[in-house]
Amino acid sequence: MTTAHHTLTAQASDAAIDTACRMLRLPTMRAQAADTIARAEREGLSYAGFLAELLMAECEDRDRRRAERRIRAAHFPREKSLREFDYTANPNVTPAVINGLASCEWIAKGYPLCLIGDSGTGKSHLLIALGTTAAMAGYRVRYTTAAALVNELVEAADDKQLGKTIARYGRVDLLEIDELGYLELDRRGAEMLFQVLTEREEKSSIAIASNEAFTGWSKTFTDPRLCAAIVDRLTFNAALIETGTESYRLARTRAKNNGTK
Repeated sequence: MTTAHHTLTAQASDAAIDTACRMLRLPTMRAQAADTIARAEREGLSYAGFLAELLMAECEDRDRRRAERRIRAAHFPREKSLREFDYTANPNVTPAVINGLASCEWIAKGYPLCLIGDSGTGKSHLLIALGTTAAMAGYRVRYTTAAALVNELVEAADDKQLGKTIARYGRVDLLEIDELGYLELDRRGAEMLFQVLTEREEKSSIAIASNEAFTGWSKTFTDPRLCAAIVDRLTFNAALIETGTESYRLARTRAKNNGTK
């Protein structure tokens, strides 16, 4: 069976391309077709080169849109990037270590990450920035604070939806828990959090940020055995980054005030 070939006018060709791109859901090719055709005619691109450019543009745009969807699904509270992190303001954090984490190899292996340090030392910045990097690399990420997560788990338990909620948190590639150690958790909340950690143990990565050293976690998890079990879950094969005690935000505010005097 042979396929009939039709000679189309330029106007008819443009209309056919537009219609086909709509039907095949190729919005980037549709948007760039006219300019690419004009450039191909000017520069003498081969048919293969012309087609490759349009297809690559569509693929790159789809990758970008997918990354944007993953970033939105992560529920980051604000935008942060690794480029913005000021290593000179916090010498405790070394670029080589962060660049290594940006490769996302630890996520591929299901390893944990613990960021420990005082308020204002860059923990949340690094947590969000590394999560954003992971989302852009194709990983499913979910950010939450410890208090918000425990509240959600308690509400789910009251609605008899705890199993589904824990399973949902178990499906993401990277779960990020910020502000762990700020508030004391009652036994019920701590046990539910432990269930989330157990669901992910040695399968999928958890990254946490805490203003308390592990030795002080007994103030958050008041049951000693449960506290020890949670620390064990979060530190096995973990990358540990200590961001120190000097607040970057406070130092910047002081420098700004001194500069205005």
